[in-house]
Amino acid sequence: MPRTPSDRDALVAPSSSAGRSLRLLSLLAQEGRALSLAELSVRLGLPKVTTHRLCAQLLDGGFLARDIDERGFAVGPALRKLAFDTLNHGVVRGLRHEVLATLVTQVGETCNLTTLDGAQVLYIDRVEAQWPLRLTLDVGSHVPLHCTASGKLFLAAMAAAEREALIAQLSLTRMTRHTITSAKGLKAECEAIAAQGHSNDREEFIAGLIAVAVPVHDASGRTRAALALHAPSARMSLAEAQRRLPALRAAAQRMSGLL
Repeated sequence: MPRTPSDRDALVAPSSSAGRSLRLLSLLAQEGRALSLAELSVRLGLPKVTTHRLCAQLLDGGFLARDIDERGFAVGPALRKLAFDTLNHGVVRGLRHEVLATLVTQVGETCNLTTLDGAQVLYIDRVEAQWPLRLTLDVGSHVPLHCTASGKLFLAAMAAAEREALIAQLSLTRMTRHTITSAKGLKAECEAIAAQGHSNDREEFIAGLIAVAVPVHDASGRTRAALALHAPSARMSLAEAQRRLPALRAAAQRMSGLL
């Protein structure tokens, strides 16, 4: 039986359960940090018991996750997957891929587009340079935060308190002899990245591989993605990669309108 207009309106009305759930998820996504039950209740103008019920339902579905200290709620894996699938949908994905392909032609090395996925970096898109010596990481792959150019860039873009809390939870595994394995060293690196506006990977993730990354901002100026170039150090030095930064920043500017 076809739904009447009033039925359809009820499905998306702000006062409906679905509408309240969408408002809650939208608030967390826009805020970019975990919020407590009390904060969510106040911001949404809902009773705590109602907010708690919504959170419990969204936790069960994987759309929310408990924060590090268990008192707050953050976006969950199901919501991140939904965002990832949306980012990779149809025409917009093709336009982003075209920006990457043009950039690879300009800089002569492999480039990728990544985003923050919890406590890891997620590859959204990637274009390989046509060289016999190269590293393949498929779209959908995850890499660590502490030893990659994109990962350190995301850490540097966080508010200090959020960054400190996350670094305290990270396993700073030594991937190569160049990997930063102390929280103090990683925090100092993040401060330098925030000041200079780009991040470097000095063979910290994989021996013999260097990278540089720049932020991709959304309309409000927040870092939503990272655009990175990486290459074997035998073919391109870090200094040479840094000379490609103007091309990366120009591509990041074009990419910002496609998020």
